[in-house]
Amino acid sequence: MPEKARRPLPLSVLRERYVVGSSPLPPGLLAALESDARAGAQALLSSLRARASKNRAEGQRLRNMLKFESALYTEGYKQIAGVDEAGMAPLAGPVCAAAVILPVGYKLRGLDDSKKIVDEARREVLATAIKAQAVCWSVGWAEVHEIDTINIYHAGLLAMRRAVEGLTCAPDYCLVDARRIPVISAPQRGIVHGDALSLSIAAASIIAKTTRDALMNEIDQQHPGYGFASHKGYPTPEHQKALEKLGALPIHRRSFAPVRRALGLEVREEQLVKLR
Repeated sequence: MPEKARRPLPLSVLRERYVVGSSPLPPGLLAALESDARAGAQALLSSLRARASKNRAEGQRLRNMLKFESALYTEGYKQIAGVDEAGMAPLAGPVCAAAVILPVGYKLRGLDDSKKIVDEARREVLATAIKAQAVCWSVGWAEVHEIDTINIYHAGLLAMRRAVEGLTCAPDYCLVDARRIPVISAPQRGIVHGDALSLSIAAASIIAKTTRDALMNEIDQQHPGYGFASHKGYPTPEHQKALEKLGALPIHRRSFAPVRRALGLEVREEQLVKLR
């Protein structure tokens, strides 16, 4: 007997699978919906076309964010490290930097500058994917006493250098957010707003941000009342009120003006100037 024709799936199942679940579309689905006059079928078709348009836009965005890497690939560079830091502006805690070497042509949907991704859980999902799929990655730190000794700008560079030196596979080129790292042997390029323009730097920004945030969550458990889990050490009104009420901790940066005020120390003019 001839094989029975496969029964079409209900529209509700198709929507759940291909709109909500974003599974790859099977051949012929759009054509079948185009010939289906039902209002539900036409609504599903519209949703799938919107999804396709969104996917094309995301693909183009990711290609644009690989333009620096792609130019270096054509010059023969393959081990390209993106480097970025997190934690320059906070009043408390260390600076964390990350260096990440992505596979050639790597694209990860949703990967962007960490500052643009406000959902903490989403950043964690991206960080997990990057760590699993990167050629290699590393983090480096500059501690509070180093920040207070050599100043925050140079401490950020020190953390970046440590991140690059911690890579288990040596980079043949480094793309760095906004700066140039002293001492490292690999050629490098500083890109202003690089975390929004280079996929490698964006990946480093995600790793640095999530790693430092995790540490500040631990510090919140050790020092309740300061709100470190919410503000991560940044100079929010909540943090500054807690600083005035509870006093400075060893993890507070004595070279930063609000901390010095809370301790009754002299505030020098250079401590009133913003870093970046």
